[in-house]
Order: sequence, then C-alpha cells, then structure tokens
Amino acid sequence: MRVFLELFFSFFHIGLLSFGGGYAAMPLIEEQVIHRHGWLSMSGFADIITIAEMTPGPIAVNCATFVGIQVAGIPGALVATAGNIAPSCIIATVLAFVYYRYRGLDAVKAVLASIRPVIIAMIASAGITLLKLSLSSEDSSFPINPIAAVTFLSAFIAGRFIKIRGRKVSPISVIAVSGIMGLILGL
Repeated sequence: MRVFLELFFSFFHIGLLSFGGGYAAMPLIEEQVIHRHGWLSMSGFADIITIAEMTPGPIAVNCATFVGIQVAGIPGALVATAGNIAPSCIIATVLAFVYYRYRGLDAVKAVLASIRPVIIAMIASAGITLLKLSLSSEDSSFPINPIAAVTFLSAFIAGRFIKIRGRKVSPISVIAVSGIMGLILGL
C-alpha cells in the first residue's frame, strides 16, 4: 500500500509542478524516480523516456505509466497515471472558471505572460538532460559515445535541413532510420 501512495503523490507532485508539458516535467520526474525514491537507474530512466517519447500520448503521462509498471505492475501504472493527471484536471477546472470570469483584467494577462520564460527554461533544461543521457558513454575515459554523437548529428541534420522533393524529411523516418542505425551499430 505504501508504494502506491508514494507513486500517487510523487506523480501528483510532478503533475502539479510541471508547467509546459512533458519535456518540462523531465527534471522533476528524474528527481522523483531516480534520486528521491531510487525506483530507476539513470539508464533505466533514459529507456523510460525513450519509450514515453515513442508512444502516443503526453510524455509525462506515459512516463508515469511506465514507471508505475516498473515499480508495482499494472496497479502501479494506474495509480501513477492517476496521480499525474489529477492536478491537471483540478487546475484546468479552476483556471477555466477564473479565466472566463476575469479574462479581461490586466493582472491575469500579466501572470500568463510572466509564466512563458519559466516554461522555456524548464524545456531547455529537459533538452540538455536528454542530450547528456543520449550522448553519454559507459567508458569513463571517453565521456561521449562517438556512435551516439554521429547518430544524433545525422538525425538533427536530416530533420532540420534535408529536403526530399521539396519537403522536409518526416520525423518518423528520422526516428526509424536512427533506430535501425542503433541496432546495426550496437548502441
């Protein structure tokens, strides 16, 4: 029973404080599941993030589901997911009421405008964490895995700059080719 309460309140905390979406939640998820509770290793966390990004749905909810499964099976997944979405449901209901009632006030507009830079900073922090995780090497004498670095740069260039028949390369194609490269090169 204790593990279910820990899962619920850990992901409730994450859901409550992760403004800006799933990428902004990653540092919070990392803190809870690795450092505070020790449910996952850094490698396991990277695997969960990868799976959560590839599956449909919000990344934070997917992470909650997958961590819940790792910790306490299907019931753990249900509890962690409920904990993660409960704050959003409560906050959205309250904010919708407040916004529709007071949307014309300058104070409401100022609060919304001041939140934007914080969200950008949290997303940037998550991106840096993911980049470190994906490029890190298990060999302590060489901190960056060169195969991972080449795969990352290739995927970045393909996704941002390469066009085929006048259209950008599909992100699904970039992910699929990167996955195949990882299988072949043994990442």
